[in-house]
Amino acid sequence: MSLLGVMRGVVSSVRSGGSSASLPGPAPEELTQVLGYLKPKDVQLIEEAYEVARAAHSGQYRQSGEPYITHPIAVAKILAEWHLDAQALIAALLHDVVEDTPTTKSEIAKKFGKPVAELVDGVSKIDRIEFATLQHAQAENFRKMLLAMARDVRVILIKLADRLHNMRTLGAVSPAKRRRVARETMEIYAPIANRLGLNMIYHELQELAFSHLFPLRYRVLAKATKAARGNRREMIGRTLEAIKKKLADGGIRASVQGREKHVYSTYRKMIEKHLSFSQVHDIFGCRVIVDDVPSCYLALGALHALYKPIPGKFKDYIAIPKANGYQSIHTDLIGPYGVPVEVQIRTEQMHRLAESGVASHWMYKDDSEKLSELQKQTHRWLQSLLEIQNQSGDPAEFLEHVKVDLFPDEVYVFTPKGKILSLPRGATAVDFAYAVHTDIGNRCVAAKVNGELVPLRSELRNGDRVEIITASHAKPNPGWLQYVRTGKARSNIRHFLKTMQYEESASLGERLLEQALKPFKGSLAEIDEAGWERVVRDSGARSRHEILADIGLGKRLPAVVARRLLRNTEHRDDPRGGGSVTIRGTEGMAVQLATCCRPIPGDSIVGSIKKGQGLVVHASDCGSIARSRRNEPEQWIDVEWDPRTTKLFQAAIHVMVENQRGVLARVASEVAEAGSNIDAITMEEDRSMFTTMHFVLEVANRQHLARVMRALRRLREVKKISRARE
Repeated sequence: MSLLGVMRGVVSSVRSGGSSASLPGPAPEELTQVLGYLKPKDVQLIEEAYEVARAAHSGQYRQSGEPYITHPIAVAKILAEWHLDAQALIAALLHDVVEDTPTTKSEIAKKFGKPVAELVDGVSKIDRIEFATLQHAQAENFRKMLLAMARDVRVILIKLADRLHNMRTLGAVSPAKRRRVARETMEIYAPIANRLGLNMIYHELQELAFSHLFPLRYRVLAKATKAARGNRREMIGRTLEAIKKKLADGGIRASVQGREKHVYSTYRKMIEKHLSFSQVHDIFGCRVIVDDVPSCYLALGALHALYKPIPGKFKDYIAIPKANGYQSIHTDLIGPYGVPVEVQIRTEQMHRLAESGVASHWMYKDDSEKLSELQKQTHRWLQSLLEIQNQSGDPAEFLEHVKVDLFPDEVYVFTPKGKILSLPRGATAVDFAYAVHTDIGNRCVAAKVNGELVPLRSELRNGDRVEIITASHAKPNPGWLQYVRTGKARSNIRHFLKTMQYEESASLGERLLEQALKPFKGSLAEIDEAGWERVVRDSGARSRHEILADIGLGKRLPAVVARRLLRNTEHRDDPRGGGSVTIRGTEGMAVQLATCCRPIPGDSIVGSIKKGQGLVVHASDCGSIARSRRNEPEQWIDVEWDPRTTKLFQAAIHVMVENQRGVLARVASEVAEAGSNIDAITMEEDRSMFTTMHFVLEVANRQHLARVMRALRRLREVKKISRARE
């Protein structure tokens, strides 16, 4: 039986009072009327897919009590309203059969083709794998969906339609699940809809999620908005009529519509700007739709002549479109009775794109030029997701980067050649560098904004012209992670630091293993390939390099690996021990100098291997490690300085001085004369006759520090000086 016949049978059964549980569904007109844009053979395939879905979901019910088949039909109807192709509609009808029924992906591919099977698989959750936590499972499912979306954008369109219908019927589930799904929608699905330009879906998802997350707040604001609409009906009517008349007098053909601010948009404005509802004046506005782009600017001039514009409230998204392709002119005017009115001016084509976004590709074939540009922008964003995925091995980290990238607010900045880049609000010069190219981000050392040198952490503003200065020796700084805003910048910095730490840890691990072999009178040079292969296999590692890196990171004990390497060789213990590990202080993240005692060359030092941190070096007389050295001696190894090191190290000193004018300048001058540099300085707040200054200095070694301290003692104002050990 055809889909149409089945649906008519269901409807007649419902109308006659019979049970509709066996073959339920919406009225046939609801689905079949929106399939008119498809060819008859495509409609026939959709009917076949419906039969497969109906049979697969037979006996399954939603938590509302409705038969389950009502859900895939509703999802297919939403997609049909966007004029998606037959493959997408078939996948929508079948989107839950792999997940919830015995039907397999290969069976779908055999009957409806591989593209449909791939779409269904992209939307299906990964439920056959055991995950440690619900959050891990959620993150892995998002990663799977977003990567499938990068290959075919129809995956996310099906998922958004699926989520939209679920949100419309969310009242039937438990309160806990309601809140979880609503939060997930607010954080992920609504921003993705916005990023793809699906404006209508974006706002509806936000409204539904807000109503379930904060039901009381939603009801109060919705009621207040309705009351305000009634109170301002006369003002709104007068404003619309005045705008229509002004445009007509200017010979501008236009459609003028009233527009009400969404409840969630009002709530967000109240929260962000700390306003009460009565202080949010732009709850109502109007939209002016004209024939072409010149008419947009003519309409703008006419409206500014009619009502005074509010300074700083004008945005031209026609000249500089948003990243999702949105184009419109926004201006706020002082309307009748002094009430602000927001006006949006756009063409009919811009209006279609604003409402339908990337789905316009299927809906409006005539707007090929604009659509191709929108598709390019979408493709660039999807490719950036793939790039982030390549940098992030952990699903939770990938999801975090994607969330960061889904900022609704944007700033538009210019490259030196005049190209416009869109970045999230709060983005810095480092974000800009990575947006231009990963290599530029990795090598950036300074930035110029509008021709002036600025710190890399400087936030960018609309219209800034940004130039990045690079150096071949430069590399990402871990401190950048504190202020970057884009997922691309964050993932690239983390990837670089992880790779660098891995290589440095492998180098340190090799030295630690060499030391661990000495008590057995062995060395790494004596270990043959077969010995290494055996240890790699037995340890479950992927390579020798991974074992060495794990030793450097403290994940494996060097003594244990040493014994395994020497298992089949003739070696005996050496009572003299294994000697010391030599460090230069330039090993990077694999070797860390403890900040509690700040050891420098010339100090007697010891090291502790800490999991995930590598080798942490302390001064031998550091008070903070005394108990650990006494109770856990096996964790500590002897370390000594390489005499060839040329790096500068940080050392802390306390200087008590007479509280006189200019004393800080004289102390700083002596430090500089002694060839040192002040890295940080703090002073005690309780200042009377004497003040204690706390310095962190850069010195080459213990002798250099002694010269600095002798130079300071010669100052008449210095009464006491000591090295800080805390």
